[in-house]
Amino acid sequence: MAIKMRVLYASSKKKVADMANLIKAEYDLAINAVDKIPPAYSCNNERVVILMLSLKGDPDDQLRLFCQEMTKARAQNTALVINGTEAAAAKMKEILTTAGTKVVDEVFFVKTGFLSFLDKIAPEEKDALLAWTHRVVDSL
Repeated sequence: MAIKMRVLYASSKKKVADMANLIKAEYDLAINAVDKIPPAYSCNNERVVILMLSLKGDPDDQLRLFCQEMTKARAQNTALVINGTEAAAAKMKEILTTAGTKVVDEVFFVKTGFLSFLDKIAPEEKDALLAWTHRVVDSL
């Protein structure tokens, strides 16, 4: 069953972009389903938008403004993949909820390293990410 889903990321980490493409492949999404924030094509009546974010403290203005515009008309549901702290995840949940979209409770946390070889996706990370994604999609 096809689902109207987008995976958007705001991160300079290659691992985060690679994980976005893993989700795209798992669900056989359209070519433009994975994009950086702000995306080239705006979200419109998406069933779920997965936001993959690297955060250190408060989000930058561009990300904050994008998330403040994530209304129910743009995305019925949003889910978060965070490379950062629980406090940063809570802040993003608050911004998205205020905008009007439903935010999935379970946040997936990603660890990235300073060294490039630490940015490879381990098999257990891939399995955990895809299991989380399936839980999110199945709960909608």
